[in-house]
Amino acid sequence: MSSNSFGKLFTVTTFGESHGPAIGCVIDGCPPGLEIAVGEFRADLDRRATGKSRHTSARHEADEVEILSGVYEGKTTGTPIALLIRNTDARSKDYSKISEQFRPGHADYTYWQKYGIRDPRGGGRSSARETTMRVAAAVIAKKWLALHFGVRVRGYLSQLGEITPQAFDWNAVEDNPFFWPSAEQVPVLESYMDALRKSGDSVGARVNVVADGVPPGWGEPIYGKLDGELAAALMSINAVKGVEIGDGFGAVVQKGTEHRDEISPEGFLSNHAGGILGGISTGQQVTASIVLKPTSSLRLPGNTVDIEGNATEVVTTGRHDPCVGIRATPIAEAMMALVLMDQALRHRAQCGDVGPVAPLIPGSARSDGGHG
Repeated sequence: MSSNSFGKLFTVTTFGESHGPAIGCVIDGCPPGLEIAVGEFRADLDRRATGKSRHTSARHEADEVEILSGVYEGKTTGTPIALLIRNTDARSKDYSKISEQFRPGHADYTYWQKYGIRDPRGGGRSSARETTMRVAAAVIAKKWLALHFGVRVRGYLSQLGEITPQAFDWNAVEDNPFFWPSAEQVPVLESYMDALRKSGDSVGARVNVVADGVPPGWGEPIYGKLDGELAAALMSINAVKGVEIGDGFGAVVQKGTEHRDEISPEGFLSNHAGGILGGISTGQQVTASIVLKPTSSLRLPGNTVDIEGNATEVVTTGRHDPCVGIRATPIAEAMMALVLMDQALRHRAQCGDVGPVAPLIPGSARSDGGHG
């Protein structure tokens, strides 16, 4: 198995390269009868897309979804759903000069070592272009989760370089190109990114993603832990170098009396665990955070070697994001939704006859969006 698929009962397989003729995915295990139309993919694909502002790559893809199978008369049939998006704005010539060099910080060297061959055009399979299909697949997962359980998955950019939100408003997140929860700071972010782009450098970012409405009981106690699979899914996103569930690494400075989520008859009094205990959802908000490294494709010269092992200097031309984290919010949402969809189906398959068990503790008293 070449690990191009993930999920057990809701399985997603992606294929295609950044500058190939098309990218696509096959979704196997989607329950039948879910209404889905081509137009429903547009909103999330537009949220992920490049070319929407001066702060992302100038590559502008149409991202028109073609449904090749698994949907009949507007409803899923229970058979594999195949989705295809054709690449329409690739510029492979931008990579001709680096086809025999290894870009520092990229997958060039490791792909070369693993396969003995690599596609240098836009990073090939290692390009963030591949995540387009994860977002497309998650459109189906999000709709099913919302319809059957009222689950809502959403995210926001929680740090750009050294800048953090000074306020929090979910309504502000979708009204700016950064997915930033504080509208007053957007001009600051724009000035920061303008200066960064002018310098030719890049910067890292942090994205928080939360799921409301997840019932208690999803996840497995050992090898299929909800937090374990969620961490793996989020870590699979390009450029992600760290994942936290709940308070994550912040727990290192907490005392046990502070970190434990005490319980009252009215519900949990906190959510330091991120809505997951023992690998199983508690019924609280599921929260996670990812850290994305600075973009490695830079027009500033850097030291490297070529495929013959000779020292050389590399300069990456073409269209690149000065901060990949700006577009990562819908991708993080997608991976959380896909994991939750798979876990929901697995829970239903194993424990479908288990109803709510007393005491059924209400969800967390916390309602601040998990950002505090």
